[in-house]
Amino acid sequence: MDEIRVGTVKRNTTETQIALTLTIDGQGTYKVSTGIRFFDHMLELFTRHGGFDLELDCKGDLDVDQHHTVEDVGIALGEAFLEALGDKKGIMRAGYFVMAMDETLAVAAVDLSGRVAYVVDDQVTVPVVGDFQTELVADFFDGFARGAKANVHVKTMYGRSNHHKIEAIFKAFARAMRGACSRDERMREMLPSTKGLL
Repeated sequence: MDEIRVGTVKRNTTETQIALTLTIDGQGTYKVSTGIRFFDHMLELFTRHGGFDLELDCKGDLDVDQHHTVEDVGIALGEAFLEALGDKKGIMRAGYFVMAMDETLAVAAVDLSGRVAYVVDDQVTVPVVGDFQTELVADFFDGFARGAKANVHVKTMYGRSNHHKIEAIFKAFARAMRGACSRDERMREMLPSTKGLL
């Protein structure tokens, strides 16, 4: 039986205190608290749709702004994936998914390449959804890409509801990550790169 892949991150700065445990080969269970309820909801559905397990507690300086909390959670979650994946032998490495959510369609593509890049085009037209500052969607994926050393591209193709536009992106991202982290039994001892390093 393959080893269960787990990453644990403790990140403490003057702006946030984060304790996070991620199990890649999970069952979609979560216990998430960031102080931003809509953001919690996005992380919960990311966990469920990815088939991961996630325990996350973040105490951030929300009296200043939501930016530090959202970006630092992205960094910590990315670092947890990086730790859990180890040498990355035998993984698919890249993944993509197209997610329909009612009237909205979103696409996500990821490459766990060891190189950092992110592109976000969420088509959101309002500054706030629920209690969440929507410009921070990009900051989350920026942080995740840096933490995971990954390429992350997410895009809303079309939609009416701004809630759905963000939610569809997170669901597509979850399933793209699920694919990228999945194991390829034929290549289990091989690194998915001709460079010999990821």
